[in-house]
Amino acid sequence: MKGLLSLMVSALFLLGLALGQGAMVRVAHLSPDAPAVDILVNGQRAIQNLAFKEVTPYLPLPAGKVRVQVVPAGQNSPVVIDAELDLQANVYYTVAATGFLANIRPQVYTDLLAGFFPRAGQARIRVIHTSPDAPAVDVAVKGGPVLFAGLPFPRAANYIAVDAGTYDLEVRAAGTTTVALALPGVKLEPGKVYTVFAVGSLQAGTLTVVPVVDATVLGGTR
Repeated sequence: MKGLLSLMVSALFLLGLALGQGAMVRVAHLSPDAPAVDILVNGQRAIQNLAFKEVTPYLPLPAGKVRVQVVPAGQNSPVVIDAELDLQANVYYTVAATGFLANIRPQVYTDLLAGFFPRAGQARIRVIHTSPDAPAVDVAVKGGPVLFAGLPFPRAANYIAVDAGTYDLEVRAAGTTTVALALPGVKLEPGKVYTVFAVGSLQAGTLTVVPVVDATVLGGTR
């Protein structure tokens, strides 16, 4: 995301979004066949050239109703997403562009971060299924337990606590042992909260994951 951070800082300055109590919002481009996009917030171009699989940092937005529009990068039209969000103060959100371009739509996920930090020696993790042509999935430890069961597109699982460490994970067709995607060597560090986005197209053979750190608490809590 070359230059993205500086663009966001400029957007915060121009929009005055850091004033007063508000919500924290990040944007994820998870539409597998959509081009890079720009994000307009209340008519102002806040994020530029966001490509597939990119997830912005959290940005402060005012609580209340906020209009979010998505257009092709560098253009003013067509507006492929035009949504009004009703944001609550002190709540973290992920706003994701999901689905194939012909049916692209926003999904708003509430990220339960405040007051839900990992205990010492643990991490927290959830999975969000955003592959539009993949069936419901299970996410399991190879040779071990199922961590998330029967997760359909475009749902988000609840966060769970796990011991920090390195895991070999598998994404399977729900209720089966058929592995759609092997994820060896997934490192979960203590005190961190993760979202793992399942993205891409199963039919096109581009199914993959995008792990993102939602929050970090040094040493975890007790």
